[in-house]
Amino acid sequence: MRLFVAFDLPASVPRSLAELIEQLKPKCRDARWVRPESMHLTLKFIGHAIADGDTQKLAELRAALAAVRSNAPVELHFRGIGFFPDERRPRVVWCGIKSSPNLAQVAADIDRAIEPLGIPREKRDFLPHLTLARIEPPRRIDSLARAARDLQSHDFGSARETEFYLFESKLRPTGAEYTKLEAFPFSEVAA
Repeated sequence: MRLFVAFDLPASVPRSLAELIEQLKPKCRDARWVRPESMHLTLKFIGHAIADGDTQKLAELRAALAAVRSNAPVELHFRGIGFFPDERRPRVVWCGIKSSPNLAQVAADIDRAIEPLGIPREKRDFLPHLTLARIEPPRRIDSLARAARDLQSHDFGSARETEFYLFESKLRPTGAEYTKLEAFPFSEVAA
């Protein structure tokens, strides 16, 4: 099983980003643009750490995720676009996320909770973003970079999250297909 933990997004955010993607596509036709309806905010990529049919380890994973708690919902504001690793060597086009401080803590708590199951902790710092496109180098993206600079403070919506999801990802020729396996409420404060 190829698994990850993520926040789902309110419908207004992918709608707003779909409009943005349609504006940006002509500026970089070679990019592989993400389908907005499949967008999510990944908190932890688990990968194939659990074999297909390993119901015991999957139950242990679910129990570990169910124990993650925060004393407040996570506030998310989707704003601006940029590039990983940077504009000169772009591989990923992303939408930025400004969040309440507990977002990084929730991601770290998930990481710690599932480490005893043999799932390694993240080596990189948690950097919240939504992937909009992937670019195969070397590509000239001058017009896309100009558009990104013009949109640095553009607001694409917001969300208030009180639960995260365990997703399964199946790779298909048409792109990844995501299935929600279970919801995990982490904050009892009303959304």
